[in-house]
Amino acid sequence: MSHRRQFILSSAALALVASLPLSAFAQEPAKLGFVYVSPIGDAGWTFQHDQGRKEMEAALGDRVQSRYVESVAEGADAERVIREFAASGSKIVFATSFGYMNYVERVARQFPQVTFLHATGYKSGKNFGNYNARFYEGRYINGAIAGKMTKSNVLGYVGAFPIPEVLQGINAFTRGARSVNPNVEVRVIWVNSWYDPGKERDAAMTLISQGADMLTHHTDSTATVQAAEEKSVYSFAYHSDMSKYGPKTQLTATTHHWGAFYIKTVNAVLDGSWKPEPVWGGFKEDMIRLAPFNPAVPADVQAMAKGLEKRMKAGTFHPFTGPVLDQSGKERLAASAVMDDATLGKMDYFVQGVSSRLPTAR
Repeated sequence: MSHRRQFILSSAALALVASLPLSAFAQEPAKLGFVYVSPIGDAGWTFQHDQGRKEMEAALGDRVQSRYVESVAEGADAERVIREFAASGSKIVFATSFGYMNYVERVARQFPQVTFLHATGYKSGKNFGNYNARFYEGRYINGAIAGKMTKSNVLGYVGAFPIPEVLQGINAFTRGARSVNPNVEVRVIWVNSWYDPGKERDAAMTLISQGADMLTHHTDSTATVQAAEEKSVYSFAYHSDMSKYGPKTQLTATTHHWGAFYIKTVNAVLDGSWKPEPVWGGFKEDMIRLAPFNPAVPADVQAMAKGLEKRMKAGTFHPFTGPVLDQSGKERLAASAVMDDATLGKMDYFVQGVSSRLPTAR
């Protein structure tokens, strides 16, 4: 090729480049996938994760583009959705329910160039991490309020599945209540679902019929709070502030906040600094908060609750400080010892004060 012809072609190429809009050179946004176990709705576990996703999008702007699929069952369908996100170009996939863990692990091996984050699980790998919040901190305070305010000394708890995360909450709630009122008992009804408003309502109504005058739940819908409002029984919401569903009877709530985590994590993946280290944050990290107190909570009880929160933030108090005894009276943690995260993550028993029994494996 002659120098003259090469010069003409180069000039034409430069002219073409100069005519292109600046947007043509902008970096493509990183695709992110979110897998949700229940409907987003306007309150609950999935709602809080979706609020975090929106906070992350607002903070990172056109650097990211997120998608989500809601109401994904914990089974083969979850694996399909996780794989589709990875195969369609997602740089990060967030799987937001415990039962997704093994499917995330499987797909992560097949897509080593994709980063996978799993909420509430315990497994990890080179491109696969886990994250969680110390919900039990808020549960302990909710229990202490319940112990102070109960008249019947029967507290009701609607549970999803008997896994460590849920058992931590039940046991922390019980320990908080009995720290101020050793006469209380906690009754648990399992609905074997994260989201089933009908079953949750039935469980709440059954607990009320058994004398519970304080209710809480580890399920995704607002059904327990609504049942409590209907029957004029006090409640403690979970995941979100559900006071609009229980304006007279919700005393407070343990609420979850994921936005800062999602922002930090996505930034780390994009700049190449992310490592598969477990994240478990509580009051100190602002991953959980207490909802505003109902005026029905006495001033001295509010002060007690705020004091406990302050101590947890400072690291001077842990809800699982020994002695910890299980239902049979067996010592699970010696006096003055503090339960470590590995032991918390394997919790498979009820503490003293829970009157219900754990389901037995078949």
